[in-house]
Amino acid sequence: MIVYNVTIKINPDVEKEWLEWMKANHIPEVLETGCFVDAKIQKLLGYDDEEGRTYAIQYRARTMQDIDRYQEKYAAPLQKDHTERYKDQFVAFRTLLEEIQDFIG
Repeated sequence: MIVYNVTIKINPDVEKEWLEWMKANHIPEVLETGCFVDAKIQKLLGYDDEEGRTYAIQYRARTMQDIDRYQEKYAAPLQKDHTERYKDQFVAFRTLLEEIQDFIG
């Protein structure tokens, strides 16, 4: 699996509304593209400051081709929607990870 990880620090003034919007709208819209099999949202612990709380949203894709399809067909308008809605209220960066092995213990 390939993990498309989006790390976002969100302004505390809009955090609650942003989190609800992410869960109810944005993440489901990303999943509706068919490029990802699932997603999860996580909150970073221990590093929050007055500038905001940090979250990581992880979308899992079966192949790199699914990631490429997402980037080519869907990413720009979905990211634009987020940016326009929360302009100057967040910073974000994206990374790709390859899952190597699961350990269950």
